[in-house]
Amino acid sequence: MELTDALRTTGAVRAFADEPVADATLHAILDTARFAPSGGNRQPWRVAIVRDLDTRREMASLMRTVWEEYVGANATGVTAFAFGRSIDAPPIAAPNPLLDAIDTIPVVLAVAADLRSIAMMDGNLDRPPVTGGASIYPFCWSILLAAREHGLGGVLTTFLSRAEPTIAPRLALPDDHALVATIFLGRPVHQNTKLRREPVNSFATIDRFDGDSFDA
Repeated sequence: MELTDALRTTGAVRAFADEPVADATLHAILDTARFAPSGGNRQPWRVAIVRDLDTRREMASLMRTVWEEYVGANATGVTAFAFGRSIDAPPIAAPNPLLDAIDTIPVVLAVAADLRSIAMMDGNLDRPPVTGGASIYPFCWSILLAAREHGLGGVLTTFLSRAEPTIAPRLALPDDHALVATIFLGRPVHQNTKLRREPVNSFATIDRFDGDSFDA
């Protein structure tokens, strides 16, 4: 599909048809995504295609605990797990279609990054570093865009990263690697193409972050 259309209409998909994704299709998606940019072109990504149901169920169990923490914290009116915030709020049980149906999701990918190959330009600042994501998340986004080209949809979640030490042995996460994302893919039950996003002048300013709003 045309690039601008793909960029403007690729929303998160969390409900999938009961239809398998062929290995050739998944290979083609990853073959396209591998051209994503990364710092120094080091391509620090590793991908585990998780098919074992016991592994999927352990992933779902761990993510469900984090999900309930997330829902409980959000109920207080603040962003859960935001930098520097510790929300002392009870977890709230809530349905999550991805986790509740993880056995039947056509494709479950665990994405890891080799931290030895990523330059953390903000690693010495007095806050959690974030710039390392520039070398891995373009690859994750490329997976979702490439999937769209094949009529598939998906969503990226980082819930499992909060439980990385627990799931690492099951996934055989290599030393010096971080679990950066779990990606779910399949044929969408519904592909939402009318996305709601803030206009450019709400986030773009001239010269400084407190400058005049940028309008064409």
